[in-house]
Amino acid sequence: MEENQDFMENNDLIPHMKSLAMLSNKMVLDGYDDDFKITDKGLKSLKTEKVYQPDQINVINFFRFEGQSDPNDNTIMYVIETSDGLKGTLVDAYGAYADRQVSEFMDHVESIQKKTAKT
Repeated sequence: MEENQDFMENNDLIPHMKSLAMLSNKMVLDGYDDDFKITDKGLKSLKTEKVYQPDQINVINFFRFEGQSDPNDNTIMYVIETSDGLKGTLVDAYGAYADRQVSEFMDHVESIQKKTAKT
């Protein structure tokens, strides 16, 4: 997998990290143009409708956002690559409002990475 240098920077210093919408746009520009959702059968591509199991995906990064007016308004974006090369994102709440299906699916994904600033 080719490493995206933007992922290696401090999230607070990256202009596209100001909002979930800005990050979504950046991910599309970087080729992560599919949207995924969790179903009873697994992670489903909204573009191809193909369903993936936890061992068929790599979470190459994830980003958390807190609502500006409500700190309990938390969102997480997972940046995903599938075993057959599909790239996209999955967005969910986290904390008290997290989707149980998403949490349970992600608990079974073995390849979850958080890329941080180089030291």
